[in-house]
Amino acid sequence: MPYGSRLAATMTRRLGRECVYTPSARLALYLALRRWCRPGARVLMSPVNDDVILFVVLAAGLRPVQAPVSMWDGNIDPAAVPESTWRNVDAVLTTNLYGLPDRVVELQRRCEELGIPLLEDAAHAIGTHVDGQPIGTFGKAAAFSLSKHVAAMAGGFLAVEDARTRRELELLRDDLLEPARLRTDLAAALRPLARSAVRSLHLVRPAWRTMQRLGLLERDDFRMPLHAPRLARSAREAPSLKAYEPWVRVDLHDFRSRHGALVRGQLKLRMAGLDANLAHRRVGTSLLSGTVWASPALRDRSTQEGPPPVFRVPLLVHDRDALVERLVNHGVVAGYIYDPPLDDYAGSEFAEPSPAPSAARWFASHVLPADPLLARRITAALTREQARTAYPPLLAPLPAPTPRTPLG
Repeated sequence: MPYGSRLAATMTRRLGRECVYTPSARLALYLALRRWCRPGARVLMSPVNDDVILFVVLAAGLRPVQAPVSMWDGNIDPAAVPESTWRNVDAVLTTNLYGLPDRVVELQRRCEELGIPLLEDAAHAIGTHVDGQPIGTFGKAAAFSLSKHVAAMAGGFLAVEDARTRRELELLRDDLLEPARLRTDLAAALRPLARSAVRSLHLVRPAWRTMQRLGLLERDDFRMPLHAPRLARSAREAPSLKAYEPWVRVDLHDFRSRHGALVRGQLKLRMAGLDANLAHRRVGTSLLSGTVWASPALRDRSTQEGPPPVFRVPLLVHDRDALVERLVNHGVVAGYIYDPPLDDYAGSEFAEPSPAPSAARWFASHVLPADPLLARRITAALTREQARTAYPPLLAPLPAPTPRTPLG
């Protein structure tokens, strides 16, 4: 029986697509990029994205091409992509940022016209639908993460179109997996329990401040250090997951460790609670979408059933960075901030710059991702802090930002 096949079967029933179980979404995405993109291929993607995803694309031996985005949700704006860019990309990678869906119908149409694959990063978007169809079923493949919606901090899937492709990818996955270790399994099983205990005991603020003081966080800022000279040397070995592992493993060191029965059993239990989790997220999203800080994209993506059960609700605020620091005092740690955009962060050596970067810069510098499961606490904290709503400029493009800390 293939590794993780029971978990994969559960996801297959949910999506209606064949699924491969992986220890993480980043490994699932790497498998998809290797399967559908030849080395040297150019991949169109949003610059408002996790830096880990940039490094996964580089590890697959590909050239990241940064797209213009919507200033309301950070996802690719297909209409703003120049025709010259469309004619020179070999694949499109969605983001579905925070669970707000990409314009997948239009992206799917353009990819079919061009004869290139559409690959979906659905890590934030379990449970999100477009026109009644689940995100993760529009492209050739879709990467999902269990570490997000069910707070498992491990586990992922790659959804594909047919059983033959699934079997091919299972073999590729098995070649990349590291052996199971009891210590790694115990850590993976205990991490979500420890995080839950910290929250339930109202220890978020002291725990976070202590980690900051002890230097236990791998990121001093929203982006990890780039280490450009070493990154350039790694390109000589691409495609190679091992060569890029110092970047790809950040925040999840066991991203390709084979999980034993302990972790897989815990994941099975957490998946059983997924629908309840999504229902709670929908309630919190509805509450936050009614606040003055909510991005209009929430209203645009709402259906008759209400807003999507997003992973994070994008709020748009002034003085976002200072506000993030003050929210810790209210027991709220705001993660998943992707600032600056990837082309400003990595430079033209490692990513082709967007032809229209202003919207990404504005959105990335003002968005505050709010956990819908903490909607009331966050709303109360923002009210006490007298947070001001941010509105985009109507005229001149924004200049390239100066990084807050050295990234090279």
